[in-house]
Amino acid sequence: MKNLFNEDKPIYKQVREQIEDQIINKQLHPNDQAPSTNQLVSFYKINHATVSKGINQLIEEEILYKKRGIGMFVTEGSREKLLDKRRELFIEDYIVTLVQEANKLEITNEEILKFIKKVKGSEK
Repeated sequence: MKNLFNEDKPIYKQVREQIEDQIINKQLHPNDQAPSTNQLVSFYKINHATVSKGINQLIEEEILYKKRGIGMFVTEGSREKLLDKRRELFIEDYIVTLVQEANKLEITNEEILKFIKKVKGSEK
């Protein structure tokens, strides 16, 4: 199952992002039990320490919480917290670069919006 992972990013981050995606996509809701570390190790056939690193980050950021002896659960408000974080990353990773390149090419804000609307319209 290791081929499910991208070589450009550490596996623990990808495991973490997959759980985040399940929360964002409403596959996991507040107070739902998240997959256990052992389940993820077994499913992906990867090292326990790798999975634990990603899971522990989610616990530290209060996206997940542990119930001793029972498992890990999704925290109330975690989806909103993740959406805010991902929006900030979207701005940093995509919008800043887009605006910088548009400035170089002398593309106006109106043209950028037109291009975005065109691309978004083609998704439907």
